[in-house]
Amino acid sequence: MTNQEFLGEFLSLPTEAQNQVVSLIAYLKQKYIYTESLSVSPDVDLINDGFVGMWQDRQDLANATWVRNLRENESRNFLA
Repeated sequence: MTNQEFLGEFLSLPTEAQNQVVSLIAYLKQKYIYTESLSVSPDVDLINDGFVGMWQDRQDLANATWVRNLRENESRNFLA
């Protein structure tokens, strides 16, 4: 369906139905806003950033399975 055909179909709907389509589009845009790919700013140098890897020498975090599990659970909850 072309954009012109879609617009014709949309305009052939009653006003209430057009409002529902507009509401659905707004809802879908809000729902999928987080799934868009994020681009890294060109002036961010993660390889030489002191924040990245700052805990690499901590012996108490050698077995960080619990952290990995926590992050996985939280990311699943965030995306749900």
